[in-house]
Amino acid sequence: QVQLAESGGGLVQAGGSLRLSCAASERALRTMGWFRQPPGKEREFVAAIVWSSGSTTYADSVKGRFTLYTANSTSTVYLQMDNLKPEDTAVYYCAAKRDPFTATAVYNSYNYWGQGTQVTVSS
Repeated sequence: QVQLAESGGGLVQAGGSLRLSCAASERALRTMGWFRQPPGKEREFVAAIVWSSGSTTYADSVKGRFTLYTANSTSTVYLQMDNLKPEDTAVYYCAAKRDPFTATAVYNSYNYWGQGTQVTVSS
């Protein structure tokens, strides 16, 4: 069973930065992604990266502010979040999927999930 361990959430003022990390127990996974669930709302796609190519995909709401990258020779992905806004407040979940043909931005495509980490941005 693949395990995903997240870290890096916290409280930050608007305009500040946080970096989330997600360590996977194996690197045979095709795609690693981040989703978030704001209070009272449904889970939404944030960003994803394909291990083999490094290709990334971002939600429009975070483009230009968030950067997703991997660390060489490890099974860890990092989500650098800059210029944070109050509307970024949510529980952030790391996810992974094996199938290269399922939709990247759809949470049902993902096979494995982390426990979630809270990000709170104050105004």
